[in-house]
Amino acid sequence: MFNSIRGLITGKTADSVRVETGGLEWDIAAPATDIAALPPPGETGRVFTWLYHREDQMRLFGFAGEKRRATFLELLKVEGVGPRGALKIMGGIGQEELEAALEQEDLARLEAVPGLGKKTAQKMLLALRGKLALSRESPAAGPYGELTEALAEMGYDRRQAGEALKQAEAALPPGLSGGEKERELFKRAILFLSGAP
Repeated sequence: MFNSIRGLITGKTADSVRVETGGLEWDIAAPATDIAALPPPGETGRVFTWLYHREDQMRLFGFAGEKRRATFLELLKVEGVGPRGALKIMGGIGQEELEAALEQEDLARLEAVPGLGKKTAQKMLLALRGKLALSRESPAAGPYGELTEALAEMGYDRRQAGEALKQAEAALPPGLSGGEKERELFKRAILFLSGAP
């Protein structure tokens, strides 16, 4: 499937960007913040895409970066948030501000996003807290970066995953090689996260 489209930015509207590549002009729905972040018309740009396909319609959605697309896909997991709603939410709050609001459980900030009511904001907190890359560091930063990311992809909260890895390291037997140590850390962290004794 499409990962991204690179081409000449031929136009922008309030809710879409147009990109010409190989003789085709794509009309791509995008959040207002991402439209603003892309190069102006007449310049070359890259749009990370996601194809929405149903029996009665197809629509291409686009984002200024892979992290923004990942955020969009996480928003789609929230009950009651569809593609259009996710675009509106992302257009009404910046990436870092959204991450901070979720991390700090700032319901008032989320409710202030245009088109986002109290119930949906509450559902977002429940569904997305700890799921977005809340750290300003790179995903692999820190001694357990890659393992923390792997646990997060399995659905565990990043902070809890980091704590579980610290506990797991303290309980490791001595003398393990690098690969053995990593496998044992991962296995023990899952046990801690699942509440196993």
